[in-house]
Amino acid sequence: MIAATDRFVLLQGTIHDPTHDRDGVVDDLWIDSGRIVERPTDPTGFRRIDVRGLVVMPGGVDLHSHVAGPKVAAGRRIAPQLARRRGGPAAVPTIHATGSLYAALGYTTVFDAAIATAAADIAHLELADLPILDKGIYLLAADDTAVLSAVARNDTRETQRLLAAAITAGRGWGVKVANPGGPAFWKKGRGDHHDLDSPLPGLPLTPRILLERLADAVQAIGLPHPLHVHTANLGLPGNWRTLLETMRSLAGRPAHLAHVQFHSYTGGDLDAGSFGSGVAPLAEFFNAHDSLTLDVGQILFGDTVAMTGDSAAAEHLAHATGVPWMSHDLHLEGGCGVLPIAYKEKSLVHAWQWAIGLEWFLSVSDPWRVALSTDHPNGAHFTAYPHLMQLLGDAAFRRAAFERIHPAVRRRSPLLHLDREYSLQELCIVTRAAPARIAGLPHKGHLGSGSDADITVYRPDRDLARMFSMPAKVFKAGVLVAEDGQLRATPAGATLSAG
Repeated sequence: MIAATDRFVLLQGTIHDPTHDRDGVVDDLWIDSGRIVERPTDPTGFRRIDVRGLVVMPGGVDLHSHVAGPKVAAGRRIAPQLARRRGGPAAVPTIHATGSLYAALGYTTVFDAAIATAAADIAHLELADLPILDKGIYLLAADDTAVLSAVARNDTRETQRLLAAAITAGRGWGVKVANPGGPAFWKKGRGDHHDLDSPLPGLPLTPRILLERLADAVQAIGLPHPLHVHTANLGLPGNWRTLLETMRSLAGRPAHLAHVQFHSYTGGDLDAGSFGSGVAPLAEFFNAHDSLTLDVGQILFGDTVAMTGDSAAAEHLAHATGVPWMSHDLHLEGGCGVLPIAYKEKSLVHAWQWAIGLEWFLSVSDPWRVALSTDHPNGAHFTAYPHLMQLLGDAAFRRAAFERIHPAVRRRSPLLHLDREYSLQELCIVTRAAPARIAGLPHKGHLGSGSDADITVYRPDRDLARMFSMPAKVFKAGVLVAEDGQLRATPAGATLSAG
């Protein structure tokens, strides 16, 4: 077994390192004390590992997932039938299983995208038991009453002080806003339907102004990751207009748009004539404004658990589908809604969601501004990433899947005419290089000298799902942690804190 203090070289691997424009370059990779180093003048003492004919990439970075904290604990309880599934992992795995499964898949870094500030210590207590992966959290600081009051007064200095204090106290990496102003509406019984210009109850503030001032404050205090935005009207027909207005408000400011698939629907109801894709105008605007980045939140068919910092949206979905749900607000200023969900190929709405997510991936012109995600576990389990990568990289595979979905979606979806295929280099970008850059991790997502020796080695295979589901070797900070799907070591990963 290789220890982090060992020196070794991966010989003659086929390297994909988009950050340094290496696209299938055959070369050696030198590792010393957990870091990638330049080729030494004296190679004595470096262990030799032959990876000739194998594909070498940086370790995967999941920019937007849900792996710890009260919402995840609730998710493990909400649907007992999903706790142990034949032929697959639990919909919401234990914290140890989460780290092990991610590592076996070739991922070495993960961020939990929605932790209430008062729950930060709880989340970190759990994340301390997450093996192998480096991990960070985004804090729902915009739900805190003091922050809302400071933003409403346009007190920029106090807003910045409060956000910085929340990040420091909560050992957070970034600030997340989930349905801007949504909790204020929900507490007053206003539900989840409001636009960006609806005044918040009792405050001289609208969601649009809240977004703009938060984005400016996050930039001003120098956080590595820009404001992480889950905009209003999640999952509602016609919400593409809300996402477009969100992008217009944030254009020119660094901002990251979360799970855009759930915010890209046309229509005003759920019949076949109105519900559909609003991706085309959204992608056109996004492509023209390079201060914005996004993750898709792709859904894949099957059973899972939905969990969101937007409790009002969870309540609406539970009432629409008739499933049990829970909200874990308790003492927290920002809580989360949790409910089970089953995505079905022949469901009109679910088929549209599947097609809309893929349309987003295939419509964005610059893969450096996209992070691959399923908003785990909301759209699908993270272990389904290899399946998603095959949908993106194999047009024939995607067309075959398209033929199985609801016939109304097959007739109307723009996906029918999108033949783009992601190359291995582009898949490396959206799963590694881009999420690391968007998150603000200069030592991750690439294989340059000085970077963390987080490295995944794959066997090349035309079946991309098979290729990416079982790496030949996975190294975390120079330690061999997985090999052919089997764990070899479970070192403790680092907590990524911007405080």
